[in-house]
Amino acid sequence: MKIEIWSDFVCPFCYMGKRRLENAMEQFAHRNEIEVEYKSYQLDPEAKHIEGMNFYETFSKLKGFPLEQTIAMNKQVAQQASTLQLTYNFDTMKYANTFDAHRVAKYAAEKGKGKEATERFLYAYFTESKLISDHETLIELAGEIGLDKEEVAEVLASDRYAQAVHHDIRQAYQIGVQGVPFFVFNRKYAISGAQPETVFLQTLEKVWEEETNVKPVLQTLNPTGADAGVCTDEGCEIKK
Repeated sequence: MKIEIWSDFVCPFCYMGKRRLENAMEQFAHRNEIEVEYKSYQLDPEAKHIEGMNFYETFSKLKGFPLEQTIAMNKQVAQQASTLQLTYNFDTMKYANTFDAHRVAKYAAEKGKGKEATERFLYAYFTESKLISDHETLIELAGEIGLDKEEVAEVLASDRYAQAVHHDIRQAYQIGVQGVPFFVFNRKYAISGAQPETVFLQTLEKVWEEETNVKPVLQTLNPTGADAGVCTDEGCEIKK
C-alpha cells in the first residue's frame, strides 16, 4: 500500500495529521507493507520572516487578520496539538517560507531520509522555534539526520529540486487538493485534514481489503461527518 501525503512544514494540522496516521499505523497489522511518500505543498509561497516581529504580528500583517484573532486562533491549535503530545510554541515561533526546506526534503528522500527530514523540520519549526527558511539552519538540521552537510549546502546554493517541489504542488491542484494535510491511499481514496485516528485506521483496513488492479475515481472520505482541522492559504483554525 502506498500513502502520499501533501503537507507543509508550517502547517500545524499537518503535524497533527501525521501523528494521527502514525498512531493508526501502529494498530494496523500490515503496517510493514506500507510505503509513505511526502509531497510538497506551500500554504503561502510569498511567506517571509520579518525581523523584529513575532509570529502573531507577522501572520497578522501578511494575512490581514486582527492580532487578537490570530493569537486566540493559534492558542486553540496549540491546545489541540498537546493532546497528541506535540508542543507548539507559537510565542517564539518564527514565520518562514518553506520552499527551500521542501527542496532539502526532496534531496533527503532521494537519500532514503525523507521521513526523517519531515519529522525533523516539523519539530524544529513548531517546538524549537527554528527559522527553517535559513540555509544554515537547514544544513544543521539535515546533518542531524545523517545527511552530508556539504551536499545540502550545494543543494541550497543551487535551484536543484525546485522543479520537483513545483511538480508536487501542481499535482495537488490537479487532484483537487484545497488544503493540507491531504492523504492519498493507493490513488484510490483520500482523507482531507487531520482526521481522528479511527478514520485513518478504517481507511487502512478498507484499502487493504479492497486491494485490486482496478483504479476507481479518487474518493474523499469523511465517515464521521465532522469538520477536521485543515490549513488553507487563508490560515488554520479549529472548526466548531
